[in-house]
Amino acid sequence: MALNPQTLLTAVPNVSDGADAEALAAVAEAFQQSAAATLLAQPHTDVDHGRTVFTLAAEPGEIAAALVDGARVALERFDLSAHDGSHPNVGVVDVVPVVFLDEARRGAALAEALVTAECLASQLELPIFLYGAISGGRTRAELRRGGIAELTRRIESGELKPDFGPSEVDPTKGVTLVAARPPLIAFNLELAAPATLGDAKAIAALIREGGSSGLPGLKAIGLELPARGGVAQVSMNIEDVTALSLADVVAAVNAHAPVAEAELVGLAPRAAFEGWPEQLACRNRATLEDALGF
Repeated sequence: MALNPQTLLTAVPNVSDGADAEALAAVAEAFQQSAAATLLAQPHTDVDHGRTVFTLAAEPGEIAAALVDGARVALERFDLSAHDGSHPNVGVVDVVPVVFLDEARRGAALAEALVTAECLASQLELPIFLYGAISGGRTRAELRRGGIAELTRRIESGELKPDFGPSEVDPTKGVTLVAARPPLIAFNLELAAPATLGDAKAIAALIREGGSSGLPGLKAIGLELPARGGVAQVSMNIEDVTALSLADVVAAVNAHAPVAEAELVGLAPRAAFEGWPEQLACRNRATLEDALGF
């Protein structure tokens, strides 16, 4: 089925595994098992994060079914209680954002996110929490605070109630977070040796929104990458791609420690690379416009 770049929606489901290539390939195939949906890019898999990011596109009215198909296979193949990785998460299918590429598609994305949440809950018996604008502004970080053990405690105590689905949490599946949002950029910067995990955490605290030298709409955490020899990494989401460029973020991190390499997770709007320091290598550099063919 041909996709219309002027009407399509995208979704960026994140699965909490970065090691089992065979199982992740099965999930990718499931997302595309109907002719109505397609993956715009190769899934981004990270063994240190314990996470794989898929970028899916479909017309309104079609994307929810594709997301459920992929989530079903992920739940069959992965066990959250055995998760190994440094990225915060609360579920096998951790987050499922439906993305509108312009304001004209906001309403369609909101509707599709709600349908997706209801279908994941009713068909796969998952507790679903909404986040972002669709929930009145609740954040992923609020729900992930303390991981799945803390979220389960808050549900069992009555402090929180899922927006859809059961209030009983299966520890092998966890909880799924669903949103509708504009594009964001997931982006990692690896620090040059001898930077440490402590350095990465300190820099993340300084540059993220609310930090002493914080950048608008930037979320950041510091991680260590054992599979890459213990490299320290600042892992970030740029939530307002109109207010902040990738070059701005590189400069902010470089002010505190030299950056050795960059990595894009998923796709970024072409404009985000304006002013990019070309001497800095960026793995997986790919634009949304190129993937959509315009």
